[in-house]
Amino acid sequence: MAEIERHSFDVLVVGAGGAGLRAAIAAHDAGAKVGIVCKSLLGKAHTVMAEGGIAAAMANVWKEDNWQVHFRDTMRGGKMLNHWRMAQLHAQEAPDRVRELEEWGALFDRTPDGLISQRDFGGHRYARLAHVGDRTGLELIRTLQQRAVALGIEVFMECTVTKLLTSDGRISGAFGYWRESGRFVAFEAPSVVLATGGIGKSYKVTSNSWEYTGDGHALALEAGASLVNMEFVQFHPTGMVWPPSVKGILVTESVRGDGGVLRNSEGRRFMFDYIPEFFKAETADSEEEADRWYEDKTNNRRPPELLPRDEVARAINAEVKAGRGSPHGGVFLDIASRRTPEYIRRRLPSMYHQFKELADVDITAEPMEVGPTCHYVMGGVAVDPDTGESAVQGLYAAGEVAGGMHGANRLGGNSLSDLLVFGRRTGLNAAYAAARRGQRPEITDEEIRTASEHAVAPFGIEGGENPYTVQHDLQEVMHNLVGIIRTADEMERALSDLAGLRERITRLSVEGHRQYNPGWHLALDLRNMLRVSECIARAALERTESRGGHTRNDYPATDDAWGRLNLHCRLDGESVDIAREPLPQMPDDLRELFN
Repeated sequence: MAEIERHSFDVLVVGAGGAGLRAAIAAHDAGAKVGIVCKSLLGKAHTVMAEGGIAAAMANVWKEDNWQVHFRDTMRGGKMLNHWRMAQLHAQEAPDRVRELEEWGALFDRTPDGLISQRDFGGHRYARLAHVGDRTGLELIRTLQQRAVALGIEVFMECTVTKLLTSDGRISGAFGYWRESGRFVAFEAPSVVLATGGIGKSYKVTSNSWEYTGDGHALALEAGASLVNMEFVQFHPTGMVWPPSVKGILVTESVRGDGGVLRNSEGRRFMFDYIPEFFKAETADSEEEADRWYEDKTNNRRPPELLPRDEVARAINAEVKAGRGSPHGGVFLDIASRRTPEYIRRRLPSMYHQFKELADVDITAEPMEVGPTCHYVMGGVAVDPDTGESAVQGLYAAGEVAGGMHGANRLGGNSLSDLLVFGRRTGLNAAYAAARRGQRPEITDEEIRTASEHAVAPFGIEGGENPYTVQHDLQEVMHNLVGIIRTADEMERALSDLAGLRERITRLSVEGHRQYNPGWHLALDLRNMLRVSECIARAALERTESRGGHTRNDYPATDDAWGRLNLHCRLDGESVDIAREPLPQMPDDLRELFN
């Protein structure tokens, strides 16, 4: 036990993406002693993949835009399953959070009048994404990271948290290990903010990087919190499909926002065939009308390529299944025939270099091959909308790991404004709660001993399962059986396969020492990936309708009865239980916006 490194903070933030950094800054500003733990290096957060912009109703391009319209767009995009209060706070506070970034040194593209420029994105009635070319997430991280470092906030890089510690049902801290040395470390803290991102590495084709193994989701479940909306997984419609080494890497929605169109192998602009009834009044139904919109947006009938992401992903999937896909199993995204090379290189510099370097494709001269890729999970820890606190006292969540804000489907650009708004709110409230708590929590030697024995268990098994084989099998199950299109039979098979994988991970075997050992790291991650995958599959089987990021072939219609219910996942021993809970009641003044 003498080998255990110990630290004490008022607020411990797990994750150093946009949500984690914003929470840490807010907690520091509220007077708390703050520590940040991140699995990778500072600055290598998945936030940098959010390239298109930050959604905020600043009315810099369209004076008609306001928070009420943004709120309505967000709720409609989420198919009305969003927590209305989260969507309201998000829409109201996002403009101030963007201006705050600018005050801290963020550089944005400008309108001719010198205001922050805003671009079009799918599902947004007005152009409202504040952007920096197609590198907005990178600029956001650079700005927040620079501020956090300037404030002297302590950061523990390449350190993984494996367990949240509790005392009398309240958070007392966290236990983890240094990835390089394998040495264990304990953090005492009365408030812990989870900002660990998503779950994409449970799927075979994903835009997510290696860190996205559902750590925060699983840690919260095991601590006693519930997860909400886990059946809703967003498959971004445009990821790279060729070459195989880069399959799944994101192609920003900005390409379509700046005029790119989707074509099938016949050269036809197929999205006109897939306009849902729900969006027909505001979507152009001819090429002439759609093309005119880019030059004269007064009619507000937007091109069908800018429908919400779930609609576009399903349309692409249908074209490929019908045999009208591109040579490598996607469709064509064409901006070369619609914009000048100078325009493309200026507005989409990252995309130009990405395709040139990774696929030897010049997007100023030829179309891109794209297809759906697992990108974002709308589900996450159920939290109080105003404070970000979960059902476990002292445990907070913000960003992708938190549920409720996006309902059944997230609009592009809302992720960056989400993490700014709720990162700040959780950080402030975590600091206030820590100051009120009084007596500091204590972590016992017994708790540390139990957590460390659990972590090193794979070293004690000889000739067991290979973690990489189990991960491959998990990704195949989720990709094939719990993907874009789902059926009861397939999800029941998935749950059976996941039960078998759960039994296999009890026999995971790793060789060597604890010093940088990727096999051991994966063995620990797999427990989280399997736990979260079971939540997704069970919730998806339970919801017998199609809505947003959840499409059932056996229940293709949207059911009004399900539109009044959220599904919550909780742990009961080692199994996941599903509970149906009513949606929070929206006030009449907000409901009136939909009339």
